[in-house]
Amino acid sequence: QVQLVESGGGLVQPGGSLRLSCAGSGSIFRPNVMGWYRQAPGKQRELVATITPHGATTYADSVKGRFTISGDSALYAIDLQMNSLKPEDTAVYYCHLRFLGTPIESGYWGQGTQVTVSS
Repeated sequence: QVQLVESGGGLVQPGGSLRLSCAGSGSIFRPNVMGWYRQAPGKQRELVATITPHGATTYADSVKGRFTISGDSALYAIDLQMNSLKPEDTAVYYCHLRFLGTPIESGYWGQGTQVTVSS
């Protein structure tokens, strides 16, 4: 019913930049929170950044100052600008959407896009 599609992943050298995009479609009629999460091999999925319908943003400490989330969650379209990338940023990055005031478990996930930071 709700589909999220990520794009923009790829291979980049340390210190480089990538911009990820997420577009949602389907029946979404409530205010929502959208965000980016990532999962590295052998690790649990973790928060990267979120954005509310009001434009308020949150970031994981590990990406503050390097990553910027933007877009309009009301239009189901967000981006993640990633600068000064490090090898430890290597992961599958997932777009997520949930209704405002509901837990992450009730939301929707995209299929993920691979980001690899390596020389």
